[in-house]
Amino acid sequence: MDLSLINKGVRIPSIKVYLGTPRGFCAGVVRAIDVVEIALERYAAPVYVKHEIVHNPYVVKSLEKKGALTVDNVDDIPEGSTVIFSAHGSPPDDFVKAKQRDLNVIDATCPLVTKVHNEAHKYSKDGRRLILVGHRGHQEVIGSMGQQPMHLVDDREEIDLPDWDEDTPVTVLTQTTLSVDDTQKAIDEIKGRFNDVEVRNDLCYATTNRQISVKDLCRYVELVLVIGAPNSSNCNRLREVAEANGVTAYLINGPEELVPDWLESIQNVGITSGASTPDLLVERVINALDPEEVITVKGAEEDISFVLPLEMR
Repeated sequence: MDLSLINKGVRIPSIKVYLGTPRGFCAGVVRAIDVVEIALERYAAPVYVKHEIVHNPYVVKSLEKKGALTVDNVDDIPEGSTVIFSAHGSPPDDFVKAKQRDLNVIDATCPLVTKVHNEAHKYSKDGRRLILVGHRGHQEVIGSMGQQPMHLVDDREEIDLPDWDEDTPVTVLTQTTLSVDDTQKAIDEIKGRFNDVEVRNDLCYATTNRQISVKDLCRYVELVLVIGAPNSSNCNRLREVAEANGVTAYLINGPEELVPDWLESIQNVGITSGASTPDLLVERVINALDPEEVITVKGAEEDISFVLPLEMR
């Protein structure tokens, strides 16, 4: 299928595409998808996935066609089945329910999210109070807050700090996919309220690298297209970073969501993608734009990989 806007009869100006790097799948997403693929081979369909394995509808639908069925609640899974817990992490209650239903549990939680869970247990045991900087309702936040009692600070809202004594020892944990700049602002407010604050560096390498890349892209372009899902935290942060740097930005799933009016008077378009977006979707958007030139903007090199869960090796 020809996705070119020009071939659809839409007249657009000749443009250059600046392609951000790094972009696309991070190590945690690759690992989670591999877990599902191996589970399908080993246990046969259907296998069940608690929550979307990663936040991208193309990936989820592709795996569902192979027999990986996404469910919202452990209670919805037939007893004795195989269930994979998503890359975002799950609260302990999910593991308890899975055991009660005699489920074969495969935990595909990203190791960097597991690190946050482990920190919660360690610092709580050490007698420190916990503050989590994250977005209310996000699956990763739900999983992290289930580990130990902690206070949530949502950087999208007015900062609501707990009414603890100023000398309370506090450890700050973060959701892994937040805005680097907004997270720092929240941390600064926490430090201004309490005297003994330990901050863990929980923002993942992929989140940080892609946000730095977008800032670099903004030096060359008048428009940024972030390819990814609207429920992807890291994709939304990339769009916000571009806007914060004075460049119009849109988050789209693929070429079918392109709006020709966006390209009016635009000569240079930046393209990047979130950590759960397959390169295929980026390629389709570029093909639809039919640019006169594609220029890759070099960024951080990523050679990180994570080992599979023990039961999948």
